[in-house]
Amino acid sequence: MRIATGPLSRCLSILIYHRVIAEPDPLLPGLVCASDFDWHLAVLGRWFKPLALAEAIARLHSGTLPARAACVTFDDGYEDNVTVALPILRRHGIPATFFVATGFLNSGRMWNDTIIDTVRLARGGALDARRIGLDVLPISTLQERRAAVGRLISALKYLPLDERLEHAETLRARAEVELGDGLMMTRDQLRALRGQGMEVGAHTVNHPILAKLDEEAAFAEIRNSKTELEAVTGSPVRLFAYPNGKPGRDYRSEHVDMVRRLGFAGAVSTAMGVGIRSSDCYQLPRFTPWDRTPTRFLLRLLRNTFRTSALRV
Repeated sequence: MRIATGPLSRCLSILIYHRVIAEPDPLLPGLVCASDFDWHLAVLGRWFKPLALAEAIARLHSGTLPARAACVTFDDGYEDNVTVALPILRRHGIPATFFVATGFLNSGRMWNDTIIDTVRLARGGALDARRIGLDVLPISTLQERRAAVGRLISALKYLPLDERLEHAETLRARAEVELGDGLMMTRDQLRALRGQGMEVGAHTVNHPILAKLDEEAAFAEIRNSKTELEAVTGSPVRLFAYPNGKPGRDYRSEHVDMVRRLGFAGAVSTAMGVGIRSSDCYQLPRFTPWDRTPTRFLLRLLRNTFRTSALRV
């Protein structure tokens, strides 16, 4: 198989992951499991040139980026990034950048995981969501539970941070389920990641939608996450990921300016596409791989190189 090496090959593909779980999850079929992640990296290592993100950004704008450069990134700071993903990354010799929301370190729990596990563990055929402004949701079948997760997360995602947390807890209490800890990595695990040569980037403290905050609160979320990560790892934190990451909807131009003023060397969004030399290094696009076979995964990576991005918000 031949892959083009023309001008469009001198672009930067950035993959975004959140979790890599040990075994497939029937409730969340979109989550990448260990065996899938293994062949993702095999394809990436064979057909692309994996780089650390900081190096890739520098080379993108100096014009020295190798053909078919690619980066692997993770958002949020889940424990399985260390226990499951890290050994696979090391086996393939591929670097990655881990964007961590510091407020959840040491066994914290994000609101969306409370929703997911409440739906997973709720007994009976229905989940009463009327106290958070929704209906009684059917959960008799796996498909109904998947639909309930999607509907609940969509309904709560753009609420103010405190309301999201309150509604998630209300739903859990209403369903009378008990949830454990351990989803998110500890500070020691974060230091271990850095000690293995992986990059650590900031992802705010509480993972808010920045566009929903006033400027002072947004600035504090970005600054404090950087400060805390540097204190934990003992290393400069030069990279940032916007929570949720949709330009214009989840973050705005003033947040890009904040990231620049705080001394970050680059930042990533969740806009589709690839970075090119003229791209704003504070709004680099990424995409989530969800293909089920190596061939489709490779074809999506190649197709994505034609989605160049020059984001401006």
